[in-house]
Amino acid sequence: MQKSTHKNINKKDLYSFLAFKPYKSTKGEKYMSSKQVSHFKIILLEWKKQLMKEADKTVEHMKQDSSKLSDPNDAATQEEEFRLELRTRDRERKLISKIDQALQRIDDGSYGYCEETGDPIGIKRLEARPIATLCIEAQERHERLEKTRID
Repeated sequence: MQKSTHKNINKKDLYSFLAFKPYKSTKGEKYMSSKQVSHFKIILLEWKKQLMKEADKTVEHMKQDSSKLSDPNDAATQEEEFRLELRTRDRERKLISKIDQALQRIDDGSYGYCEETGDPIGIKRLEARPIATLCIEAQERHERLEKTRID
């Protein structure tokens, strides 16, 4: 079974996975300048393209490997592999939806700004998580609230 090339990608690997260089702001450059917005739009579109390509590979793989196996153990193994692959694709489908939402925010001019506070999210945070909708402080508040609900 083919292994997905982007499983377990950590934040540093996102740079190499999507083949982009970290953005270097020029002195006095305004936050979310057209150059910055263009940088993130390219990242988001490339990320979406990569995820769509993986989804296509999964479909082809499942078509090719969906033969009836006579050995029940082999059939069970194949079924489990397909289940895991489909679960991964479902997560990626949700990620594509978040990428589409980020692209919509680029179009409406709200990309890069916290949905709660309106403060800048920050270039480094956006490069680590291009679909981020909250600044660090708001995200930490959400995480603390979630933790108190769980406890």
